[in-house]
Amino acid sequence: MKAFILKRYGKTGDFAFADLPKPTIKPDELLVKVHAAGLNPIDYMIAKGAFKPILKVQLPLTMGSDLAGVVVEVGSLVTRFKPGDAVFASLFDLGAGSLAEYAVVPESAAAIKPANLDFVQAAAMPMVGLTSWQALKERARLKPGQSVFIPAGSGGIGTFAIQLAKNLGAKVATTTSTGNVDLVKRLGADVVIDYKKQAFEDVLQGYDVVLASIRGDGLEKSLRILKPDSSVVSLVGPPDVAFARARGMSFLMKFVFALISARIIRQASKRNIAYSFLFVHPDGYQLAELGELLEAGHILPVIDKVFPFDQTTEALAYLEQGRVKGKVVVRMI
Repeated sequence: MKAFILKRYGKTGDFAFADLPKPTIKPDELLVKVHAAGLNPIDYMIAKGAFKPILKVQLPLTMGSDLAGVVVEVGSLVTRFKPGDAVFASLFDLGAGSLAEYAVVPESAAAIKPANLDFVQAAAMPMVGLTSWQALKERARLKPGQSVFIPAGSGGIGTFAIQLAKNLGAKVATTTSTGNVDLVKRLGADVVIDYKKQAFEDVLQGYDVVLASIRGDGLEKSLRILKPDSSVVSLVGPPDVAFARARGMSFLMKFVFALISARIIRQASKRNIAYSFLFVHPDGYQLAELGELLEAGHILPVIDKVFPFDQTTEALAYLEQGRVKGKVVVRMI
């Protein structure tokens, strides 16, 4: 089968297409014919080696995490799916890749594709959907009537998280550029800040939750807009000790993460704000719940551009430019 692989880490990543044997599955796995694969910023970050201390992967590595496709084979212990089912899933951190003609998907990571979405739309959803769900619903426990700041509202995470937060009954503030103001308003944002004209920390105050997704000094600035007994969930770090402990890391790595997260935790504690770092994990049951919201039309996919499989390198380069509205998807079929 044809697969898009990372051969070596590097500033631009050493990618290639390769002919690999068709995968074999274990009793608790599905073999899926991939129709489309969604791209995420972590894909090019992995290629640069940014996650070598955290993700234990072997090179060459089949790239990609998100997929939508059709089940062609099921293991002997699989009970929730059968051949012919249309599914979507995230394979992030599972050692498998989605940018291939076929992918091995653990039953626990898969969900039935929402009937109202095509394969491209469904492939765009898993990682941003699970990240938003685990950050806002699980970690922050966002409640109706609370307020949440979701920066970069026109990006992949932002476009999904805004809609999920509104579905949870929250007031949503976001930042975006002038050209995307109407987009994030249509998605449900109540307060929209054009970051080219205003600083969010000068406008917002008394918020309950921040979903930190932008690198730089935005994390520290976001503490200024939160009220006491609030929370900030960071997707961009710094990783904390709880994260290292959850992944069973060594004492040395726990010590390193304690050092690099000490400053932001100290600053947050002074304001009685809870800080945590979130590393998304695949979960087919959560994805099924998100699928219900998607099928009901409560959350709509936002697709910027679709690339054919043989232009995957160009698709990653386009994504890395950082001006994408919503998601970039690679179509196999």
